[in-house]
Amino acid sequence: MILASVPPVDLILSVLAAIAYAWPAVRAQHLSQAASRAWVATAWLLHGAVLALSLLSDQPRFGFATALSVTAWLVAAVYAIESQLFPQLQTRWTLCALGAGAVLLALVFPGGLLSTTATMWLPLHLAFGVASYGLFGTAVVHAWFMTRAENRMRLGQDPASGLPLLTLERITFRLVAAGFVLLSATLLMGLGFSEAVYGHGHALRWDHKTVFSILAWLTFAVLLVGRMGFGWRGRRAVNMLYGGSVLLLLAYVGSRFVLEVILRRTA
Repeated sequence: MILASVPPVDLILSVLAAIAYAWPAVRAQHLSQAASRAWVATAWLLHGAVLALSLLSDQPRFGFATALSVTAWLVAAVYAIESQLFPQLQTRWTLCALGAGAVLLALVFPGGLLSTTATMWLPLHLAFGVASYGLFGTAVVHAWFMTRAENRMRLGQDPASGLPLLTLERITFRLVAAGFVLLSATLLMGLGFSEAVYGHGHALRWDHKTVFSILAWLTFAVLLVGRMGFGWRGRRAVNMLYGGSVLLLLAYVGSRFVLEVILRRTA
């Protein structure tokens, strides 16, 4: 925990972003659609400013909380695009809660300095990896709404998903497919060209991050093959999505959490 070393500007922007995310969630019943969207847009912009200050500074930091923060920011960006195409989509409260929590977590755990031996390819590698986190994170949120809608329909209640179930399912697995492409690119760079990405002396290592990343990739590959070739859907497909996402979360975020929080190491 390095709160004392956080620059005042980062601290102020982080707190403002968390408040802007939290307000439409707390006041959901009292704000109009337009006002809620304005609050979320403001929070997203403030959140983006916090990430820019952290990642584009002279001494950029990155860690498990930063990865989660960027993921939440990307999920909110995808939601903003979706809300224009599907105004009835009802995920704002969930995304606001995730955004506020991610901003505050990154404030408390800013991570370690990026390696000075890394090459110009490392930012692209990290961008692909975090973008895949964002797409899979968005898919998980959609899958949760899809499962909830199915359960409500079985009980004869209003599904309250805001979208037809088949449309929600189609969006979910399009996000999975896009995330899989980016995850494949991330693994190709990290496993096939590790020294080109991380610098001389950083050859491929079969550590926890590598193993969990490959297991996640295999899980998503089986899911997509099963869906396209055998028509998998419903609980089986959603459970595989959850399982692959947990493995992916353990790959980087889990390993960095152990290093930064449990072992107190940032390098």
